[in-house]
Amino acid sequence: MSRIFSTIGNFSVRFRWPVLIAWVLVTIVCVKALPGLADVAKDAQSSFLPANSPSVQAQQLAQPFQDSKHGVATLVVARDGSALTRADLQQITSAESKIRAVNGVARVQDFGLSPDGGAKQAQVVTNLPPFGGGTAATSLVDAIRGTFPHDTAGLHFHLTGTIPGFVDQQKQSRTSQSNIQLLSVLLIIALLLVAFRAPLAPLVTLFPAGIVLALASPVIAGATHIGVQVSSITQILLIVLVLGAGTDYGLFLVFRTREELRRGLEPKEAVRRAVSTVGESITFSALIVIAALMSLVIAQFGFYQSLGPALAIGIALMLMAGLTLLPALLAIFGRAVYWPSRARLVEHRRTSLYGRIAGFVTRRPMPVAILGLVVFGAIAFGQVGTKTSGFADQSAPSGTDSAAGDAIVAQHYGSSTMHATLFLFRFTTPIWAHASDLQTLQDTLQASGVFAGVTGPLTFSSNPLTPAQMVAAHASGNPQAAAALARFVSPDGRTVQFIATDSGGAAMPIEKVPAVRDLAVQAGSRVHVAAQGVFGIQALAYDVNQLSSSDLWHIIPVVAVLIAILLALVLRSAVAPPYLVSSVVLSYLAALGLTALVFVHLGGQDGINFVLPFLMFVFLMALGSDYNVLVMTRIREEAHHTTTRGAVRAAIDATGTTVTTAGLILCGTFAVLAFAGGGSGGGQIQQIGYGVAFGVVMDTFVVRTILVPAFVVLLGRWNWWPSRLWRRDAAVAEVAARPNI
Repeated sequence: MSRIFSTIGNFSVRFRWPVLIAWVLVTIVCVKALPGLADVAKDAQSSFLPANSPSVQAQQLAQPFQDSKHGVATLVVARDGSALTRADLQQITSAESKIRAVNGVARVQDFGLSPDGGAKQAQVVTNLPPFGGGTAATSLVDAIRGTFPHDTAGLHFHLTGTIPGFVDQQKQSRTSQSNIQLLSVLLIIALLLVAFRAPLAPLVTLFPAGIVLALASPVIAGATHIGVQVSSITQILLIVLVLGAGTDYGLFLVFRTREELRRGLEPKEAVRRAVSTVGESITFSALIVIAALMSLVIAQFGFYQSLGPALAIGIALMLMAGLTLLPALLAIFGRAVYWPSRARLVEHRRTSLYGRIAGFVTRRPMPVAILGLVVFGAIAFGQVGTKTSGFADQSAPSGTDSAAGDAIVAQHYGSSTMHATLFLFRFTTPIWAHASDLQTLQDTLQASGVFAGVTGPLTFSSNPLTPAQMVAAHASGNPQAAAALARFVSPDGRTVQFIATDSGGAAMPIEKVPAVRDLAVQAGSRVHVAAQGVFGIQALAYDVNQLSSSDLWHIIPVVAVLIAILLALVLRSAVAPPYLVSSVVLSYLAALGLTALVFVHLGGQDGINFVLPFLMFVFLMALGSDYNVLVMTRIREEAHHTTTRGAVRAAIDATGTTVTTAGLILCGTFAVLAFAGGGSGGGQIQQIGYGVAFGVVMDTFVVRTILVPAFVVLLGRWNWWPSRLWRRDAAVAEVAARPNI
């Protein structure tokens, strides 16, 4: 296989200028010709659930009460600390007229004053689909908000609802992406300056990752036409993953090139030699990440499915750049990359700190291994007693116009409807012919005691109706009565909706969802409905949590087996992959436990975010295996010339700086994700960022440089079974064991 990478190295060095120009031109063309990720991102949570999930089926029952063709927004207006005046109402009416004239607005329906007279609402029906996003939604929301009067003397106009909230989230996500990208680049440059002590090395190392980051966005957006899905978090994770992994691959090659220069090779030959030796490590590192990400396609939760292929495309592009663009740059700049530090022949290289650590580990491998397992196992127990949380927190991004509008709605209209649970019942015939069934449903739901209040077709007004009075109101043709009933009875009369709320407007605890669904079945069975369902953010969150946990336990073995197979191929060993994969699993469990300790037990958060165990597993399994490949391939390389103990000392001495520098950079980029991305996902982004950072630190500073070397020494030549290296060591051991005659 080394011949393949020698050929790639020769090509990249010989055609260095055409390679550089080709990458730049292709990137420019793709950025100009293809859309960006923000234009194709999809964040309708229910669309990420399979069609057979209870929430999606309930949403189908709720369709008669939702406009499936027109997205809506809510105009809400309030005055500071006082009731609206006649002049205020005239100003609001004028604003509504201006909104009606905006291109893309179908109609504006005034909902009247709040009970306290301090606010007024109006529904803005648009020509966009219900979950419309992208540039069309942004333009329309900006145009509507542009009609708001500026000099209002304490009168506040806000536009909130699904579409404005999504637009505000996209805008804040773009800001977070810019912050993450800028801070990540600055952090990486600073750490590379410390590692290389050369001003040009960080720029050369980082340039391919920057090119790939610019290229990956339009390429992934273009891939949505063949079924690749994209969510807003994909955009943020792409930045971190490409910059982190790209810098890893760059460090593998740049450090090895410097090592070859110090052995006396000329710059171009040093680059060729570096590609031929670490090209395999870079390739298998990337393949492991790609395999782990692509395994997400078997997930049932569409959110995970949307992450896998999109991020895998970014890593694939990074691999191509790492094997072609980076060697071309190193060949172009030569020794200048490392100036003013030494990159010339070094006769006697001193043993590094990592070499001394490896020396200690090789002398006492058993105590080191036992101590590491005990400490990491203890940290892993930090997750005991924690629960998952996070999905049901779907409020508008803080500091946005949508969030301000939601606050006014909660203040003047009450927050109960924001956390309402909908009971939906579908009959085979119109309810008008058997209206007494409504009373049975109302009584059953109310008598359960699960909710503080249940509002339905008989109880929507201050004076409850009898079934006969409701039928009479429907038959009267009164527009006001028809409009009121339309909220609870579908136009064909076959679907009925009840709105249940808890006291104080609190959200229903997610643990109640199974019992609430049982209540719906029980109520429906008493009136022989054709179908029933429960719809609401808590029910949706419950399904997501269940599906997320199921996917985690289905995908863990798949990812572990794929990584083990790739490690077996690159190491030519059947013994090393099981304990290497186990070491990464140990890092994962310890990182999850530490995250639970920091955020839940000490930080007081409700629980571990529902996506954290899954994403941490995929990222740490994939990225941790990067360092497995680098360290173990170098140990294997050294083992051809010395004993296993000597190979471990030499390999850790040579790769320790590379691994820990790469780990610090990867840790830093994920920490930046937590720091700069808090506005776009809040605790979710924060936990993901710090959780992966915890895992990377433990993996690079302890597992990869101390624990794994200890296991390698304990296993000795059996690390390489059944390869030729194992057979050679077996023959050497046999000769050494023969008695002298």
